[in-house]
Amino acid sequence: MDTPLSNPGNHGQTGDVQPLIDVADLARLLRHDPPTLLDVRWRLGGPPGRAAYDGGHLPGAVFVDLDRDLAAPPGPKGRHPLPSPDAFEDAMRRAGVSAGRTVVVYDDADSTAAGRAWWTLRYFGHTRVRVLDGGYHAWVNAGEPVTTEVPDVEPGDFTARPGGMPMLDAAGAAALAKAGVLLDARSAERYRGENEPVDPVAGHIPGAVSAPTVGNVGVDGRFLPPGVLRDRFGELGATDAVDVGVYCGSGVTAAHEVLALNLAGVPAALYVGSWSNWITDPGNPVATGDS
Repeated sequence: MDTPLSNPGNHGQTGDVQPLIDVADLARLLRHDPPTLLDVRWRLGGPPGRAAYDGGHLPGAVFVDLDRDLAAPPGPKGRHPLPSPDAFEDAMRRAGVSAGRTVVVYDDADSTAAGRAWWTLRYFGHTRVRVLDGGYHAWVNAGEPVTTEVPDVEPGDFTARPGGMPMLDAAGAAALAKAGVLLDARSAERYRGENEPVDPVAGHIPGAVSAPTVGNVGVDGRFLPPGVLRDRFGELGATDAVDVGVYCGSGVTAAHEVLALNLAGVPAALYVGSWSNWITDPGNPVATGDS
């Protein structure tokens, strides 16, 4: 059973860099010390991220496909299970990722997909990963240049070493819902079981607390200030004094919530399989409503 304590010393710490970077700082980096730049635009049920990338992206950015590169094929482990270390290492090397070079990831605006990229890189051992706060929209709105040119990529030397971030399995999530705080990052309607547009079973893990990811960002898609996030999570019982875990539908928006908790100073474990894995076991209980 994986628990929030299964990786002592790695409780959401970001290593050598702060997890967010703004447009001005990224623009300066690109001029003087370019990071590896990954475009991970993706939207569940929306247009393909590759089409958005081909229509315009940050100069030097390489497209990374969330479904193909940041997850294994869907199955009993969930809709977005972790890729194998070898598969992830190959994908990141093709994208130019190296261990000693900072990686900056971005999506359209709210960092949902970028949060999954941040977490997955951190889990597999890269300590210098940052998320462009506000994403592509913030970059464009600031008047910074975009391009349709696909860069020639020099393969990176990244080596995937699992265990850099705490992770939960189904048993660990169930235990944490009783002994700590387990946050459900899906919409409140999905948590209550009133609406389930993706998975075949509606409801939530018994004991979990509703904490929709949308509450982590403002209308511009940027993360709320750390103090505001700390207050938000504190009201839900999630503080650095207790073990905290997060799940969603398939481990994407929950990774975003782990990032938000990190900004608030609250270490948190990710249940990667999330609800789409939980419901594959008919023995796992399902709760509905607000309780």
